[in-house]
Amino acid sequence: MQEIKIITFGGVNCYLVKIDTGFILIDTGFSKKRSDIEKELESAGCRPGNLKLIILTHGDFDHSGNCAYLHEKYGAKIAMHYADKGMVEHGDLFYNRNVNFLKKALGKIIVFFLRTSLKENDRFTPDIYVEDGYDLSTFGFHARVIHIPGHSKGSIGVLTNTGDLFCGDLLQNTKKPAKNAMIVDNEAFDASIEKLKQLKINTVYPGHGKPFQMEQFIKNQNQLKRLK
Repeated sequence: MQEIKIITFGGVNCYLVKIDTGFILIDTGFSKKRSDIEKELESAGCRPGNLKLIILTHGDFDHSGNCAYLHEKYGAKIAMHYADKGMVEHGDLFYNRNVNFLKKALGKIIVFFLRTSLKENDRFTPDIYVEDGYDLSTFGFHARVIHIPGHSKGSIGVLTNTGDLFCGDLLQNTKKPAKNAMIVDNEAFDASIEKLKQLKINTVYPGHGKPFQMEQFIKNQNQLKRLK
C-alpha cells in the first residue's frame, strides 16, 4: 500500500505519496508557504534525488507555486495536462478559461490582480504532458491519470490501483463533500462526475478540505437534485 502524507498550508492540500523508489508529490501549494512545505517534505524523508515526479492537478498558482523551485532543487520532472500550460508558463490564471464568467463571480478588480498571480520566477514549462488514462507506473506509482475538466480545461485526477482519487479542485470538502465553489464549465463538470461514477473510487483527496468517501459526495449530490 502506498503511504499518503497530507501537507496543508493556507487551506491548500499537497499530497506526498511514498513509493518503493522514493516519493511522488501531487500539487505544490502557495510559493509563500515554500519553507513550511519543504520542512514537511524533509521530515518525511523526501530529498533531492528521491522525488520521482511532481504531478499538477491543474495550473492555479495555489497548486503550482513551488513547482519551479522543487524541480530545480529536487530534480523531479513536472507532469500536467497540456490545456493548463498557459497558466504556469505565463502566470495567467485565466488561460483557457471563461473570463467573463469569472468576472461575474469574483469581480473585475479581483480578476485583474489574480491574472498574474504566479510570479515570473515561479513560472515554468512542464516536462511531461499527460492525457486521460496515462499510466504512472513508469515512475513506480501504481496509478493513472483521469481527465476531469470543469474547474479548468486541463484539470486532472490521479486514481490509484487501490481506489484513492486525488481530484484537485473538481471537488472540495471545506464543510462537506461538494462541488468546488469555482467551476467555470458546468457541462464539463457534470461529464467529469459521470465519468468518476463509473470508476471504483473509495477515498477522495481534494485540493481543499479533508479526504472523504466518494459515496458520501454522490449521496450529497443526489439530495441536492431532489431539492431542486
